[in-house]
Amino acid sequence: MKFPTSLLSLTRFLLLLLLPFFSSAWLDVSVATNTQPQYHDLLHCLCSQEDAICNLIYTAQNSTAYASVLQFSNNNASSSSSRTKPIAIVTPTTIPQVQSTVLCSRKHGLHLRVRSGGHDFEGASYASLSSPFLLLDLVNLRNVTVDVPSKSAWAQSGAVLAEVYHSIASASRTLAFPAGLCPTVGLGGHISGGGYGTTLRKFGMAADNIRDALLVDADGRVLDRAAMGEGVFWAIRGGGGNTYGIVVSWKLKLVRVPLRLSAFTVSRTASSDAEMTKLVDRYQRVTDKLPDDLMILVMIGAVDQGNSTKQVMYLGGKERLLRVMNESFPELGLKEEDCKEMSWIESVLHFANYPSNSTYDVLLKSRTDSPISFAKLKAKSDYVGTPLPESALQGIWSRVHQVEAGAALLHLIPHGGMMSRISDSSTPYPYRAGTVYKIQYYVAWSGEQKEVEERHLGWIRKLHEFLTPFVSKNPRGAYANSRDLDLGMNDPTGETSYEQARVWGEQYFKHNFERLARVKAAIDPSNFFRNEQSVPPLSM
Repeated sequence: MKFPTSLLSLTRFLLLLLLPFFSSAWLDVSVATNTQPQYHDLLHCLCSQEDAICNLIYTAQNSTAYASVLQFSNNNASSSSSRTKPIAIVTPTTIPQVQSTVLCSRKHGLHLRVRSGGHDFEGASYASLSSPFLLLDLVNLRNVTVDVPSKSAWAQSGAVLAEVYHSIASASRTLAFPAGLCPTVGLGGHISGGGYGTTLRKFGMAADNIRDALLVDADGRVLDRAAMGEGVFWAIRGGGGNTYGIVVSWKLKLVRVPLRLSAFTVSRTASSDAEMTKLVDRYQRVTDKLPDDLMILVMIGAVDQGNSTKQVMYLGGKERLLRVMNESFPELGLKEEDCKEMSWIESVLHFANYPSNSTYDVLLKSRTDSPISFAKLKAKSDYVGTPLPESALQGIWSRVHQVEAGAALLHLIPHGGMMSRISDSSTPYPYRAGTVYKIQYYVAWSGEQKEVEERHLGWIRKLHEFLTPFVSKNPRGAYANSRDLDLGMNDPTGETSYEQARVWGEQYFKHNFERLARVKAAIDPSNFFRNEQSVPPLSM
């Protein structure tokens, strides 16, 4: 994430109070039968538009590659096993093929889902509670073109962050894009929900750094920023994906970073929960007040004998990093010998847990050879405006130690800095000034036993409930890119009213939800683009 400094120097500090856990698995869903007349009509419609697209359609009936194509980008296995797979997958290689897919799907009454990287925590980009549906997978639309003089880049939505970072680093060693740590996250979904990154407190979110976009709407038109209008352009930058149309490409605003950064990794053993409480309490009292260039990400989880690991990144020299950290957070005990220097692109590899001797070309293999893998998991989120009291922290530790926690992890992601200076209505993401940090909860497990799933789901829901008195209220906040269907869902028929959707919508977007619904009514009044938590249209 980010880190301290002054002038051009940035700071990234990643503090892991416990280690990550994920292991491989994927979503267990059933396939909708292809007996519907509209399915056959759809295929005929698509192939009549262009012969080439016929070779880009996969079904369980006519393609042995269907399962591998479906699973290829399912980077997060949904905690639900009651979803339906798509009756067909279309993997367009051109924007006109995206237009044809939209028009044919709409013409023949077939619901459409869109996937860029497959990291949706509830699987809403590639599975559905309603059927039948068609999956439009943007995996082949991942071109990235960097323009160094204008400090910008056009990147297609199917590109994963690793590919975006590699393209930028190949063009310049002093430019970067403020986006996330996980290399396999798809750019399209990342920006559509906001997009946290390592320079959050210095430059804001990914969605704050977008200059233009190309959107295919429900009528099959390709619209740039001027054509779609400022209302739609505002909505697509953080207002949720698969809602207003299909963003096929984004114009990124690149930011200047130093040639050399500093980083360290330190291990320690917490002798007691009281020691952990002291450390985290200090963190939450300083983290949003540190220099904009400094960001401290805390990861909390259960490990044997209370071991913890601290990883720190600073966009600048070691001397400045040591001075700021030891003045503001002496409890970490940072020493000069703990630090090492690296470039920005090397920091990308560092935070993604690639081996230390890796070159940045390894990012081009991230889709098939990423060091990060995922189990079945459930995620939740919260926002904290006032430091949690000691009783709340002690309650967290006691629950993390429970057997039901299994492979559980909590992230504390700081705000402040630039995040406090950007208006809460500048984009749909509303958690700006007054937010100290965000809590991201994860619990993961493997195996197919229903009782195992229920045990872990019960644990994370109880922890979330326990923290109710200590986090944001009216409404209780949640992050759109940490989709949580426990908050509420739309009617599978697509007939959800605005009032029904407010139950979950205002938790993600607060006062911006009404504006999003009015934008939706203007760009997609028939609600063609929808999922379990897409914004419904609200007419004037």
